[in-house]
Amino acid sequence: MRTWGGRFSDNTDALTLQYTAGADRSLYAFDIAGSMAHARMLGHAGIISVEDSEKILTGLNSVTERIQKGDVEWRPEYEDIHTHIEVLLREEIGEVAGRLHTGRSRNDQVALLNRLLVRHLCDEVIVDLEELIGVFCSLASEHVNTVMPGYTHLQHAQPITLGHHLLAYGEMFLRDRDRFLDCRVRVNVLPLGSGALAGSPYPLNRQMVAEELGFEALSRNSLDATSDRDYAVEFVSAAALTQMHISRLAEEIILWSSTEFSFVRLPDSFATGSSMMPQKKNADVAELARGRAGRIYGELMALLTTLKGLPLAYNRDLQEDKPSILATGEVLIPTLRIFREMLKQLEFDNERMRDSAALGFTLATDVADYLVKKGVPFREAHQVVGGLVLLAEQKNCDLNELPFNTYQQAHVLFEEDVLEISIESALAERDLLGGTAPSQVREAVELLRNQLT
Repeated sequence: MRTWGGRFSDNTDALTLQYTAGADRSLYAFDIAGSMAHARMLGHAGIISVEDSEKILTGLNSVTERIQKGDVEWRPEYEDIHTHIEVLLREEIGEVAGRLHTGRSRNDQVALLNRLLVRHLCDEVIVDLEELIGVFCSLASEHVNTVMPGYTHLQHAQPITLGHHLLAYGEMFLRDRDRFLDCRVRVNVLPLGSGALAGSPYPLNRQMVAEELGFEALSRNSLDATSDRDYAVEFVSAAALTQMHISRLAEEIILWSSTEFSFVRLPDSFATGSSMMPQKKNADVAELARGRAGRIYGELMALLTTLKGLPLAYNRDLQEDKPSILATGEVLIPTLRIFREMLKQLEFDNERMRDSAALGFTLATDVADYLVKKGVPFREAHQVVGGLVLLAEQKNCDLNELPFNTYQQAHVLFEEDVLEISIESALAERDLLGGTAPSQVREAVELLRNQLT
């Protein structure tokens, strides 16, 4: 069955059938949901008889059962899921099935399916992100006082708490969650009723359909409604940012589980071994997540490139949106779920991290701040402490192992309490909103948890 064959006298070439077939058969539930809402509205509005509307609804339920049982032959000449369902419906209820398409085009039907799909994926990702953020909150609470080195340029910078470090990812993923929530608002607009491009001549009750399908608004321009795929770009763009954040986390897990760092031990259930080296435990989950970021970036570029030259309204190029949307969901959602479970089982070596935090003169900034609090301009204090670091390097000792007279020679305002500067005092000093002090980490956990609710 071709939905458009009347104007054509020759058969479609088999290569054309294969080339133009849509990859959307897995989306039957969305199409059927839209069709049921449309059929119910047609009967309610008197556009078709209530009897025909009820027959169509019964038939669509039967079609759903057949698809779920696998009792369907998928044929390329039917082009897409919409035509397949129309053919199946005709097999169930006969010619009455033809009334279902009253007042709609495949163009606004496709737009509806896409919006239902993206909305569904947004909802799944939002839940998965909130659960992942919850794991970060739990880990941060557990490691409020766990000391680790903070890095800039991958060099030891200042001591921080592991809880503070983990909450940085909580904040990233919270922004990601909010982007998907924001995307969902723009997705949740009903396009059905736009027809092919110019609207419908029938007295459609679009609001009724919107309410049944959970849409919060109606599209206001039929040209835009049938050709718009901004929401798909937004979804994939938000996914690209989220996968990028996961990739950064993955890189740290890979580094931290290496022999050089040894900050964390990977659970056996989320690692793999080497086919040649018996001692190896590889962070393959993290490595794959890092690598798969490129796949989502590719889908984003594919969508943007597809859309950039399209005149209004619908063009068949838009068929290429669903593979990008689906591929994005197939990468992001399993990644969020496996990281959620993997993070719960990471074993941090608190002692190793604390020992590492003391290396690399990470308290040098606190020594400079000591002078600043006594009235010394920061640039001068920076210069003085830089000289002390140079001396400590030459003597192969830490800053607080230098004799006090060395400090006195460096600057007259140094007193003996400068030698009492420690990792704990450095952490406690940073007791302001956004700081790494344990008290602030505890409050930050609660703030983050509150934003999830």
